[in-house]
Amino acid sequence: MPRGVRAERGSAIVELVWLAVILLVPVVWIVMSVFEVQSGAFGVEAAARSAARAYVLAPDDASGRARAEAAVRVALADQGLPPGRFDLRVDCGGFENCHSGTAVVTVVVKTTVDLPMLPDILGSGAPAFALDASHSVPVGRFQEISP
Repeated sequence: MPRGVRAERGSAIVELVWLAVILLVPVVWIVMSVFEVQSGAFGVEAAARSAARAYVLAPDDASGRARAEAAVRVALADQGLPPGRFDLRVDCGGFENCHSGTAVVTVVVKTTVDLPMLPDILGSGAPAFALDASHSVPVGRFQEISP
């Protein structure tokens, strides 16, 4: 080997390892985050649909609210989301009694999905992605209405 020329044997594997760490770790995190958010989107959509149906099938507004909350907890738990961390809003389109003949019940469910493997940044809590879904159901669609 001529004088002044260094042997660079073995440096390719080191470069490959560093390149893999620098590129692969963020890509894996992005894929995991997308899957987590997609799972949350499925869960919140199913929760809104189930809550609207449960509310309409209940005999009155008070039991409808309780049934809708139970339906949301089950739907969110099915997708691995924390079942106690949601906001449920029910709108009857201006009717006092949501179970009247021409009412359309709209249920909105809001929740958040924590992004994986991220610690609290600057003490403001773990980074999260907000999700919400709504579903509208006419009252007469799932039950017979008495005059």
